[in-house]
Amino acid sequence: MAALRAAGAALLRPRPGPAPAALGYHKKVVDHYENPRNVGSLDRNAKNVGTGLVGAPACGDVMKLQVEVDENGRIVDARFKTFGCGSAIASSSLATEWVKGKTVDEALKIKNTDIAKELCLPPVKLHCSMLAEDAIKAALADYKLKQDSSKESDKKADNA
Repeated sequence: MAALRAAGAALLRPRPGPAPAALGYHKKVVDHYENPRNVGSLDRNAKNVGTGLVGAPACGDVMKLQVEVDENGRIVDARFKTFGCGSAIASSSLATEWVKGKTVDEALKIKNTDIAKELCLPPVKLHCSMLAEDAIKAALADYKLKQDSSKESDKKADNA
């Protein structure tokens, strides 16, 4: 039993070796990974909240991004939860920072290439920025769908 405890304690100790930045991650990725912005969830049932859930089967990354939009069509809050590598988490974190304050149409113009460039992602990690772009689009599509269905509900109520 003592041997098991010693082995477990050894696993929990920080290992000597290169820092994440030395392993090929740019300092911006490390910053967003170690200090992610806007982690969490919004009320997915609220009609002014859009939720996007996307995944990359090849690497197992899954990203949920949510946006809250005010009555003027401006994104006032954004949250994410990501299961994936440091680059996926950094891409999600950056995406939530970038969409805040933008209109829905402005947010739709955010491209994965812009995210990848900002984070200095290597070619092997470009799929992470693509996931972030897809998550933004999916969240905004969900928001628009909710708006369209609530307009139809309002029309039916007016005609009744």
